Amino acid sequence: MVPELSVVIPMYNEEEVLPLLVERLRPILDGLATSYEVVAVDDGSSDLTAALLQRYHREWPHLRVIRLRANAGHQAAISAGLASALGDYVVTLDADLQDPPEVIPLMLKAAKDDGVDVVYGVRNDRSTDTWFKRVSARAFYRLIGLMSQTSAHSDAGDFRLMSRATVDAVNSLPEHNRVLRFIVPALNFPSDTVEYKRDERAAGSSKYPLMKMIKLSLDSLTGFSTAPLRMATFAGLGGAVLATMLLIYTFVARAQGHTVAGWTSTVAIVSGVGAVQLVCVGILGEYIGRMYAHMQGRPTYFIAYDSLTTVGREHNPTSTPLPATPASGPLAGAPVPDAAPVATPAPVPAPVPAAASVPATTSGPAVTEPAQRHT
Repeated sequence: MVPELSVVIPMYNEEEVLPLLVERLRPILDGLATSYEVVAVDDGSSDLTAALLQRYHREWPHLRVIRLRANAGHQAAISAGLASALGDYVVTLDADLQDPPEVIPLMLKAAKDDGVDVVYGVRNDRSTDTWFKRVSARAFYRLIGLMSQTSAHSDAGDFRLMSRATVDAVNSLPEHNRVLRFIVPALNFPSDTVEYKRDERAAGSSKYPLMKMIKLSLDSLTGFSTAPLRMATFAGLGGAVLATMLLIYTFVARAQGHTVAGWTSTVAIVSGVGAVQLVCVGILGEYIGRMYAHMQGRPTYFIAYDSLTTVGREHNPTSTPLPATPASGPLAGAPVPDAAPVATPAPVPAPVPAAASVPATTSGPAVTEPAQRHT
Protein backbone atom coordinates (compact mmCIF):
# COMPACT_ATOMS: atom_id res chain seq x y z
CA MET A 1 0.00 0.00 0.00
CA VAL A 2 1.38 3.40 -1.00
CA PRO A 3 1.29 5.83 1.96
CA GLU A 4 -0.18 9.28 1.54
CA LEU A 5 2.59 10.99 3.52
CA SER A 6 6.32 10.37 3.76
CA VAL A 7 8.58 12.17 6.24
CA VAL A 8 12.26 12.16 5.22
CA ILE A 9 14.71 12.83 8.07
CA PRO A 10 18.48 12.94 7.40
CA MET A 11 20.60 12.06 10.43
CA TYR A 12 24.28 12.22 11.28
CA ASN A 13 25.42 11.38 14.82
CA GLU A 14 22.05 12.20 16.37
CA GLU A 15 21.99 9.65 19.20
CA GLU A 16 21.20 12.33 21.79
CA VAL A 17 18.22 13.88 20.02
CA LEU A 18 16.78 10.74 18.38
CA PRO A 19 14.67 9.60 21.40
CA LEU A 20 13.19 13.09 21.70
CA LEU A 21 12.42 13.14 17.98
CA VAL A 22 10.52 9.84 18.09
CA GLU A 23 8.67 10.90 21.22
CA ARG A 24 7.35 14.06 19.55
CA LEU A 25 6.94 12.88 15.95
CA ARG A 26 5.07 9.58 16.34
CA PRO A 27 1.97 10.91 18.17
CA ILE A 28 1.62 13.70 15.59
CA LEU A 29 1.70 11.33 12.63
CA ASP A 30 -0.55 8.77 14.33
CA GLY A 31 -3.11 11.52 14.90
CA LEU A 32 -3.31 12.48 11.23
CA ALA A 33 -5.72 9.62 10.43
CA THR A 34 -3.84 8.95 7.19
CA SER A 35 -1.30 6.42 6.00
CA TYR A 36 2.32 7.49 6.42
CA GLU A 37 5.92 6.39 6.55
CA VAL A 38 9.02 7.87 8.16
CA VAL A 39 12.19 7.52 6.08
CA ALA A 40 15.18 7.95 8.39
CA VAL A 41 18.41 8.33 6.40
CA ASP A 42 21.51 7.55 8.48
CA ASP A 43 24.29 9.53 6.80
CA GLY A 44 27.13 7.24 7.88
CA SER A 45 26.90 8.03 11.60
CA SER A 46 29.76 6.93 13.82
CA ASP A 47 27.81 6.90 17.10
CA LEU A 48 24.81 4.85 18.21
CA THR A 49 22.37 6.43 15.76
CA ALA A 50 22.20 3.28 13.60
CA ALA A 51 21.56 1.01 16.60
CA LEU A 52 18.83 3.28 17.96
CA LEU A 53 17.14 3.41 14.55
CA GLN A 54 17.03 -0.38 14.37
CA ARG A 55 15.52 -0.52 17.84
CA TYR A 56 12.81 2.01 16.96
CA HIS A 57 12.22 0.22 13.67
CA ARG A 58 11.18 -2.92 15.58
CA GLU A 59 8.82 -0.90 17.76
CA TRP A 60 7.46 1.44 15.08
CA PRO A 61 6.35 -0.39 11.89
CA HIS A 62 5.98 2.87 9.95
CA LEU A 63 9.67 3.68 10.36
CA ARG A 64 12.00 2.86 7.46
CA VAL A 65 15.75 2.97 8.00
CA ILE A 66 18.16 3.75 5.17
CA ARG A 67 21.84 3.71 6.00
CA LEU A 68 24.43 5.23 3.68
CA ARG A 69 27.78 3.48 3.49
CA ALA A 70 29.70 6.70 4.11
CA ASN A 71 28.98 10.25 5.12
CA ALA A 72 27.71 11.99 1.97
CA GLY A 73 26.47 15.27 3.41
CA HIS A 74 23.15 16.76 4.44
CA GLN A 75 21.81 17.55 0.96
CA ALA A 76 22.88 14.15 -0.41
CA ALA A 77 21.12 12.39 2.48
CA ILE A 78 17.91 14.30 1.74
CA SER A 79 18.23 13.33 -1.94
CA ALA A 80 18.59 9.67 -0.94
CA GLY A 81 15.44 9.96 1.15
CA LEU A 82 13.49 11.60 -1.67
CA ALA A 83 14.53 8.84 -4.06
CA SER A 84 13.25 6.22 -1.58
CA ALA A 85 10.06 7.92 -0.35
CA LEU A 86 6.77 6.47 -1.62
CA GLY A 87 4.17 8.94 -0.36
CA ASP A 88 1.93 11.22 -2.39
CA TYR A 89 3.28 14.05 -0.23
CA VAL A 90 6.83 14.18 1.15
CA VAL A 91 8.03 16.31 4.07
CA THR A 92 11.74 16.89 4.69
CA LEU A 93 12.59 17.50 8.33
CA ASP A 94 15.87 17.79 10.22
CA ALA A 95 16.35 15.63 13.30
CA ASP A 96 17.47 18.43 15.65
CA LEU A 97 13.85 19.54 16.35
CA GLN A 98 14.64 23.18 15.56
CA ASP A 99 11.86 22.85 13.00
CA PRO A 100 8.84 21.65 15.03
CA PRO A 101 7.12 18.52 13.66
CA GLU A 102 3.82 19.95 14.94
CA VAL A 103 3.76 22.08 11.76
CA ILE A 104 3.45 19.01 9.49
CA PRO A 105 -0.37 18.75 9.80
CA LEU A 106 -0.64 22.44 8.88
CA MET A 107 1.53 21.87 5.81
CA LEU A 108 -0.54 18.89 4.69
CA LYS A 109 -3.78 20.82 5.18
CA ALA A 110 -2.46 23.81 3.21
CA ALA A 111 -1.36 21.56 0.34
CA LYS A 112 -4.78 19.90 0.10
CA ASP A 113 -6.92 22.99 0.63
CA ASP A 114 -4.97 25.29 -1.69
CA GLY A 115 -4.04 22.65 -4.27
CA VAL A 116 -0.35 23.58 -4.25
CA ASP A 117 2.68 21.40 -4.91
CA VAL A 118 5.06 22.89 -2.33
CA VAL A 119 4.51 24.26 1.18
CA TYR A 120 7.54 26.01 2.68
CA GLY A 121 8.12 26.26 6.38
CA VAL A 122 9.08 29.89 6.98
CA ARG A 123 10.68 31.01 10.24
CA ASN A 124 8.99 34.12 11.59
CA ASP A 125 11.18 34.16 14.71
CA ARG A 126 14.90 33.35 14.48
CA SER A 127 15.92 34.73 17.86
CA THR A 128 17.59 31.43 18.69
CA ASP A 129 20.08 31.91 15.83
CA THR A 130 23.17 34.07 16.28
CA TRP A 131 23.32 37.60 14.87
CA PHE A 132 26.04 36.55 12.43
CA LYS A 133 23.97 33.66 11.09
CA ARG A 134 20.87 35.79 10.57
CA VAL A 135 22.73 38.60 8.80
CA SER A 136 24.87 36.30 6.65
CA ALA A 137 21.83 34.22 5.65
CA ARG A 138 19.87 37.27 4.46
CA ALA A 139 22.85 38.63 2.56
CA PHE A 140 23.52 35.26 0.94
CA TYR A 141 19.92 34.74 -0.17
CA ARG A 142 19.81 38.28 -1.58
CA LEU A 143 23.03 37.63 -3.51
CA ILE A 144 21.71 34.34 -4.92
CA GLY A 145 18.47 36.04 -5.90
CA LEU A 146 20.30 38.77 -7.81
CA MET A 147 22.72 36.45 -9.59
CA SER A 148 20.43 33.54 -10.42
CA GLN A 149 16.90 35.03 -10.53
CA THR A 150 15.79 32.34 -8.05
CA SER A 151 13.14 33.55 -5.62
CA ALA A 152 14.08 31.49 -2.57
CA HIS A 153 12.72 32.74 0.75
CA SER A 154 15.51 33.90 3.05
CA ASP A 155 13.81 32.43 6.14
CA ALA A 156 12.98 29.05 4.59
CA GLY A 157 15.45 26.20 4.93
CA ASP A 158 14.96 22.51 4.18
CA PHE A 159 11.70 22.13 6.11
CA ARG A 160 9.07 21.82 3.37
CA LEU A 161 6.27 19.64 2.02
CA MET A 162 6.38 18.54 -1.63
CA SER A 163 3.87 16.76 -3.79
CA ARG A 164 4.73 13.59 -5.67
CA ALA A 165 4.99 15.62 -8.89
CA THR A 166 7.60 17.88 -7.26
CA VAL A 167 9.58 14.96 -5.85
CA ASP A 168 9.61 13.20 -9.22
CA ALA A 169 10.81 16.40 -10.89
CA VAL A 170 13.64 16.77 -8.36
CA ASN A 171 14.64 13.12 -8.69
CA SER A 172 14.79 13.43 -12.48
CA LEU A 173 17.48 16.11 -12.33
CA PRO A 174 20.96 14.70 -13.07
CA GLU A 175 22.78 17.12 -10.76
CA HIS A 176 25.05 15.66 -8.10
CA ASN A 177 25.71 18.60 -5.75
CA ARG A 178 22.06 19.49 -5.22
CA VAL A 179 21.08 22.39 -3.01
CA LEU A 180 17.39 21.66 -2.56
CA ARG A 181 16.51 24.97 -0.94
CA PHE A 182 17.21 26.56 -4.33
CA ILE A 183 16.31 23.69 -6.68
CA VAL A 184 12.72 23.43 -5.44
CA PRO A 185 11.95 27.17 -5.85
CA ALA A 186 13.63 27.10 -9.27
CA LEU A 187 10.95 24.62 -10.45
CA ASN A 188 8.41 27.41 -9.92
CA PHE A 189 5.62 25.01 -8.94
CA PRO A 190 2.54 26.44 -7.14
CA SER A 191 3.50 26.98 -3.52
CA ASP A 192 2.34 28.25 -0.15
CA THR A 193 4.00 29.03 3.18
CA VAL A 194 3.41 28.13 6.82
CA GLU A 195 5.12 30.26 9.45
CA TYR A 196 6.55 28.96 12.72
CA LYS A 197 9.01 29.87 15.45
CA ARG A 198 12.43 28.28 15.15
CA ASP A 199 13.46 26.56 18.37
CA GLU A 200 16.87 25.80 19.78
CA ARG A 201 18.47 22.44 19.07
CA ALA A 202 16.86 19.91 21.41
CA ALA A 203 20.10 18.01 22.07
CA GLY A 204 23.52 17.39 20.59
CA SER A 205 25.66 19.78 18.57
CA SER A 206 25.20 21.46 15.20
CA LYS A 207 26.34 19.50 12.14
CA TYR A 208 26.75 22.67 10.04
CA PRO A 209 30.02 24.36 11.08
CA LEU A 210 31.37 27.40 9.25
CA MET A 211 33.32 25.44 6.62
CA LYS A 212 30.26 23.39 5.62
CA MET A 213 28.22 26.56 5.34
CA ILE A 214 30.88 28.06 3.05
CA LYS A 215 30.87 24.91 0.91
CA LEU A 216 27.06 25.03 0.69
CA SER A 217 27.29 28.67 -0.38
CA LEU A 218 29.80 27.88 -3.12
CA ASP A 219 27.70 24.94 -4.37
CA SER A 220 24.64 27.19 -4.45
CA LEU A 221 26.43 29.98 -6.28
CA THR A 222 28.03 27.78 -8.92
CA GLY A 223 25.00 25.50 -9.25
CA PHE A 224 22.40 28.17 -9.86
CA SER A 225 24.20 30.96 -11.61
CA THR A 226 26.59 31.46 -14.50
CA ALA A 227 27.34 34.95 -13.18
CA PRO A 228 31.00 34.12 -12.39
CA LEU A 229 31.52 33.06 -16.02
CA ARG A 230 29.60 36.12 -17.20
CA MET A 231 31.87 38.31 -15.06
CA ALA A 232 34.88 36.77 -16.83
CA THR A 233 33.21 37.60 -20.15
CA PHE A 234 32.68 41.23 -19.17
CA ALA A 235 36.22 41.46 -17.81
CA GLY A 236 37.58 40.13 -21.11
CA LEU A 237 35.56 42.62 -23.14
CA GLY A 238 36.57 45.46 -20.84
CA GLY A 239 40.21 44.46 -21.11
CA ALA A 240 39.92 44.38 -24.90
CA VAL A 241 38.52 47.93 -24.90
CA LEU A 242 41.38 49.16 -22.69
CA ALA A 243 43.94 47.39 -24.89
CA THR A 244 42.45 49.05 -27.98
CA MET A 245 42.59 52.47 -26.29
CA LEU A 246 46.23 51.86 -25.37
CA LEU A 247 46.98 50.90 -28.96
CA ILE A 248 45.46 54.16 -30.17
CA TYR A 249 47.46 56.09 -27.59
CA THR A 250 50.75 54.58 -28.81
CA PHE A 251 50.09 55.72 -32.38
CA VAL A 252 49.16 59.24 -31.21
CA ALA A 253 52.26 59.44 -29.03
CA ARG A 254 54.46 58.29 -31.91
CA ALA A 255 52.91 60.89 -34.24
CA GLN A 256 53.73 63.59 -31.72
CA GLY A 257 57.27 62.30 -31.26
CA HIS A 258 56.90 61.48 -27.56
CA THR A 259 58.21 57.92 -27.84
CA VAL A 260 61.56 56.22 -28.12
CA ALA A 261 62.56 53.86 -30.88
CA GLY A 262 60.87 50.46 -30.65
CA TRP A 263 58.40 51.42 -27.91
CA THR A 264 55.42 51.90 -30.23
CA SER A 265 55.81 48.59 -32.02
CA THR A 266 56.27 46.69 -28.73
CA VAL A 267 53.23 48.21 -27.04
CA ALA A 268 51.12 47.83 -30.19
CA ILE A 269 51.93 44.13 -30.51
CA VAL A 270 51.32 43.39 -26.81
CA SER A 271 48.08 45.40 -26.75
CA GLY A 272 46.76 43.84 -29.96
CA VAL A 273 47.49 40.27 -28.88
CA GLY A 274 46.10 40.95 -25.41
CA ALA A 275 42.87 42.36 -26.85
CA VAL A 276 42.35 39.30 -29.05
CA GLN A 277 43.06 36.94 -26.15
CA LEU A 278 40.65 38.68 -23.80
CA VAL A 279 37.87 38.67 -26.40
CA CYS A 280 38.46 34.96 -26.98
CA VAL A 281 38.31 34.32 -23.23
CA GLY A 282 34.96 36.12 -23.07
CA ILE A 283 33.55 34.10 -25.96
CA LEU A 284 34.75 30.85 -24.40
CA GLY A 285 33.09 31.87 -21.13
CA GLU A 286 29.75 32.28 -22.89
CA TYR A 287 29.98 28.86 -24.54
CA ILE A 288 31.09 27.18 -21.31
CA GLY A 289 28.09 28.73 -19.55
CA ARG A 290 25.74 27.30 -22.17
CA MET A 291 27.37 23.88 -21.90
CA TYR A 292 27.07 23.98 -18.13
CA ALA A 293 23.37 24.86 -18.30
CA HIS A 294 22.84 22.00 -20.77
CA MET A 295 24.66 19.48 -18.58
CA GLN A 296 22.46 20.39 -15.62
CA GLY A 297 19.53 18.92 -17.57
CA ARG A 298 16.84 21.02 -15.91
CA PRO A 299 13.59 20.74 -17.87
CA THR A 300 12.17 23.94 -19.28
CA TYR A 301 8.57 22.92 -18.48
CA PHE A 302 6.44 20.37 -16.61
CA ILE A 303 2.99 19.21 -17.74
CA ALA A 304 0.42 19.38 -14.95
CA TYR A 305 -2.59 18.03 -16.83
CA ASP A 306 -3.33 16.32 -20.15
CA SER A 307 -6.92 15.45 -21.02
CA LEU A 308 -5.76 12.62 -23.26
CA THR A 309 -4.17 10.73 -20.39
CA THR A 310 -6.80 11.57 -17.75
CA VAL A 311 -9.91 9.40 -17.45
CA GLY A 312 -13.03 11.49 -16.94
CA ARG A 313 -12.43 14.08 -14.23
CA GLU A 314 -10.28 11.95 -11.97
CA HIS A 315 -6.96 13.40 -10.82
CA ASN A 316 -4.27 12.12 -8.56
CA PRO A 317 -3.53 14.07 -5.37
CA THR A 318 -0.66 15.95 -6.99
CA SER A 319 -2.36 17.05 -10.21
CA THR A 320 -3.43 20.62 -10.77
CA PRO A 321 -7.16 20.65 -9.87
CA LEU A 322 -9.65 21.71 -12.53
CA PRO A 323 -12.46 24.14 -11.64
CA ALA A 324 -15.75 22.41 -10.88
CA THR A 325 -17.83 25.01 -12.74
CA PRO A 326 -16.92 28.15 -14.67
CA ALA A 327 -16.82 31.24 -12.46
CA SER A 328 -18.53 33.49 -15.00
CA GLY A 329 -19.94 33.54 -18.51
CA PRO A 330 -22.83 31.73 -20.15
CA LEU A 331 -21.92 28.44 -18.46
CA ALA A 332 -21.66 29.89 -14.96
CA GLY A 333 -23.32 27.57 -12.48
CA ALA A 334 -24.09 24.96 -15.09
CA PRO A 335 -23.28 21.40 -14.08
CA VAL A 336 -20.34 19.79 -15.78
CA PRO A 337 -21.61 16.94 -17.93
CA ASP A 338 -20.21 13.54 -17.29
CA ALA A 339 -18.56 11.59 -20.03
CA ALA A 340 -21.15 10.16 -22.40
CA PRO A 341 -21.50 6.38 -22.05
CA VAL A 342 -20.39 4.31 -24.96
CA ALA A 343 -23.33 2.58 -26.65
CA THR A 344 -23.10 -1.20 -26.64
CA PRO A 345 -24.82 -2.88 -29.60
CA ALA A 346 -27.36 -5.56 -28.80
CA PRO A 347 -26.26 -9.11 -29.54
CA VAL A 348 -27.57 -10.52 -32.81
CA PRO A 349 -29.35 -13.89 -32.33
CA ALA A 350 -27.72 -16.79 -34.06
CA PRO A 351 -29.69 -18.12 -37.09
CA VAL A 352 -31.51 -21.39 -36.66
CA PRO A 353 -30.35 -24.09 -39.07
CA ALA A 354 -32.93 -25.10 -41.65
CA ALA A 355 -32.69 -28.78 -40.82
CA ALA A 356 -33.28 -28.23 -37.13
CA SER A 357 -36.81 -28.79 -35.83
CA VAL A 358 -38.05 -26.16 -33.41
CA PRO A 359 -40.77 -27.37 -31.06
CA ALA A 360 -43.84 -25.18 -30.91
CA THR A 361 -44.32 -23.72 -27.45
CA THR A 362 -47.01 -21.17 -28.26
CA SER A 363 -50.03 -21.13 -30.52
CA GLY A 364 -49.97 -18.90 -33.56
CA PRO A 365 -47.08 -17.72 -35.61
CA ALA A 366 -43.81 -16.83 -33.87
CA VAL A 367 -43.03 -13.11 -33.79
CA THR A 368 -39.44 -11.95 -33.75
CA GLU A 369 -38.86 -8.40 -32.49
CA PRO A 370 -35.98 -6.50 -33.98
CA ALA A 371 -33.09 -5.64 -31.68
CA GLN A 372 -33.45 -2.18 -30.19
CA ARG A 373 -30.79 0.37 -31.12
CA HIS A 374 -29.18 2.12 -28.19
CA THR A 375 -28.35 5.73 -28.66
